[in-house]
Amino acid sequence: MKSKLKVWVRTATAICGIALLAVLYFPIWQIQLNAPQYPEGLVLLIYASKLGGSVDIVNGLNHYIGMRTLHANDFVEFSILPYIIIFFSVLFILIAIINRKRFLYTGFILFVLFGIIAMVDFWRWEYSYGRDLNPEAPIKVPGMAYQPPLIGYKQLLNFGAYSIPDIGGWIFVAVGVVLFAAVFFELKTAKTRTIKFAKTPALVALLFVFSAVITSCNAQQEPIVVGKDACYFCKMTVSDARFGGEVLTQKGKVYKFDDPHCLLAFLHGDVVKKNDIKEVYVVDFNSHQLIPAASAFLYKSEALKSPMNGNIAAFATAAHMQKTSAQWQGEAVKWDTLLKQ
Repeated sequence: MKSKLKVWVRTATAICGIALLAVLYFPIWQIQLNAPQYPEGLVLLIYASKLGGSVDIVNGLNHYIGMRTLHANDFVEFSILPYIIIFFSVLFILIAIINRKRFLYTGFILFVLFGIIAMVDFWRWEYSYGRDLNPEAPIKVPGMAYQPPLIGYKQLLNFGAYSIPDIGGWIFVAVGVVLFAAVFFELKTAKTRTIKFAKTPALVALLFVFSAVITSCNAQQEPIVVGKDACYFCKMTVSDARFGGEVLTQKGKVYKFDDPHCLLAFLHGDVVKKNDIKEVYVVDFNSHQLIPAASAFLYKSEALKSPMNGNIAAFATAAHMQKTSAQWQGEAVKWDTLLKQ
């Protein structure tokens, strides 16, 4: 009896097996492309056996910058991935029927290894896709690579690329989380858990890696690169490291700006709902590092002559603001006040 699974673990494992079958019909991943000339955006959908979404339009754009066109026949993964999904679906249903802990542990290890290999393969494809360019392309930007982000947001020329799981991908994640919880529960409640942990170092390591992968998906800010990044609002290239700002959404998407004027204009608009914003940052005038706008000390002066005439400098401390702003005629302002204007 000690080697048998708890009832809820068996049920959850069987549901995971059934849920994986749905991945065959839903897109697993999506890459969204946003640009001024495409206000509704473009989206590339990746299914288990095909590509979907705005494939024809993306292929047309790829021609101009020298990227390969996308065709399902060029990817061997589309031939084998459906069978891998069916394999895991059947495996988890059998694990629930066989009702043995060691099979659950083995199935979980195989599933995590598959997930790691799949993400590495996806990154490898993106790396080759974004860097293996046609030298005869009509548009060539020296030193520019067009590798999409593995997950999250990345600016590619005037396009903002946003890569996230789609319905099928979230099913994969949900199955992984449920199996992780089931394995953790079975190990924790076993009377001989200390011995079992000692005998299964690989499983313990995978549990640690799985936890690290889940927690590493937290949204993070991105440094603003002067001379390369473009302001989302005015579309101008960032030219002055002393000004600028950034909006980070709950999903990890990053919007960059070259001036507080553009940042505030964006926040006053409706591109991103207030509840979807995780944090707003401004550039520290002295250190050129991003600091939270809500806690920054701001000074407004016409003498600053910022790129878009916002003429607002941000500082991490009041002392820094007082010391640096002594050379200008102006006034201290509060972030909340600027948001209300």
